[in-house]
Amino acid sequence: MVEAVSNKVKPKTVARILRLWGRMSPYPGGRWLFSRFVGFYVPYSGSIGVYVEKLAAGYALTSLKERWRVRNHLRCIHAVALVNLGEITSGMAMYASLPPHARGIVVSIEANYLKKARGRLVAESHCDLPEITQRVDFPLFTEVRDAQGDVVAQLKVVWRLEPRP
Repeated sequence: MVEAVSNKVKPKTVARILRLWGRMSPYPGGRWLFSRFVGFYVPYSGSIGVYVEKLAAGYALTSLKERWRVRNHLRCIHAVALVNLGEITSGMAMYASLPPHARGIVVSIEANYLKKARGRLVAESHCDLPEITQRVDFPLFTEVRDAQGDVVAQLKVVWRLEPRP
């Protein structure tokens, strides 16, 4: 059974990513393996080592550990790594509730950096998709927090949603 499926999403239309999460996440190492799968499927985003903490229709919570490969010359996590984290988190929230007759692609990203990002970061995104009957640009917001709970970055990711041809 898929955990935390919204009442708005019928079981038959549950996105493939959410079904896979439901099968893998309850088992020891399942979240780690699922996170590696996402990194393989989306190689550029996978390059930063995102870990999927929670996933439900319209919701994603991910984390990123600070390590050498995502740092900048200021000894904190690079701004582009934060954008990458925000984009993949919003995308997972969106794709976990996207109906099979629709598709989406990023058309713009805005980022506000509020504090140097150090240590383990957590990104969270919520979405409530509209009915997709024609092309629509839909903004999703992601907040990235540090271990103290302070917001280090806020992102607005605009997804172009449309029915599949």
